[in-house]
Amino acid sequence: MKKTCVITGGGGFLGSHLCDRFLQRGCRVIAIDNFLTGNEKNISHLRNDPDFKLIRHDVSRPLRVPGRIDHVLHFASPASPLDYLQFPIQTLKVGALGTHNALGLAKEKKAVFLLASTSEVYGDPLVHPQTESYWGNVNPVGPRGVYDEAKRYAEALTMAYHRSHKMNTKIIRIFNTYGPRMRLRDGRAIPAFLSQALTEKPLTVFGSGKQTRSLCYISDMINGIEKLLSSRMNDPVNIGNPSEISMMELARKIIQITGSSSKIVRKPLPVDDPKVRRPDISKAKKYLSWTPKVPLDHGLRHTIEYFRAALRRS
Repeated sequence: MKKTCVITGGGGFLGSHLCDRFLQRGCRVIAIDNFLTGNEKNISHLRNDPDFKLIRHDVSRPLRVPGRIDHVLHFASPASPLDYLQFPIQTLKVGALGTHNALGLAKEKKAVFLLASTSEVYGDPLVHPQTESYWGNVNPVGPRGVYDEAKRYAEALTMAYHRSHKMNTKIIRIFNTYGPRMRLRDGRAIPAFLSQALTEKPLTVFGSGKQTRSLCYISDMINGIEKLLSSRMNDPVNIGNPSEISMMELARKIIQITGSSSKIVRKPLPVDDPKVRRPDISKAKKYLSWTPKVPLDHGLRHTIEYFRAALRRS
């Protein structure tokens, strides 16, 4: 029998790529999304696939899916600062109630559960690079706290289900990921820089531009998720690219690759914006035999092609 995967947030950037991957693996895929921040166009090419089903639903509300389910991957959540600042209560609810409902579905079906957590659980870190044993430096009442604490709570709830109900659960801490299907006005660095460069507008760098991020291409991230799902790991695992780049370097690189005539302008740093971000991926290397393969320049070129086409359509 074909395995069945439920993917909450299946219309989002990561979720839609996961739908593709598990269909390619010969699975049945059920995507659940209310499209608060997801885009139905991301999965429109799957509409006529007999092994694909879309359920329009807010997973913060009670969740019922008939039939056998083998995997539940919980990826539903606003994920960019623009989104969770616009939808703070929905972000908290999907992290708490949505995770509870998704865990309940996995428990009912005796399915493997995977939580999409985030490097944001580390907050503005005082440890660099960040290891899974680091507890973080998070401001719970700041504007970013709605996302950070929602994911921290979701991790605690997932581990409680693992310990109390002996469920096979996985927690992936996702570091900055980029690639095709990111929204043009997503608000994160790469979509913002690409949209600005390709329309010859100034690239907005916040603060000094010395703050760093580690950028993982989407295909590497999907490979890591797939490896974690089939592993014996139950504790959180960092998945991301340990190559670090400053935001000023990234802006200059995007101007160079796109051939844009855009200049760089600076604006004040947002509240609680992390100064550094780089994963220690020792666990992923040891237990999953996973490391990222796609160089930044190569991934950026693929992403630029997508953004050029998307801007022409918009």
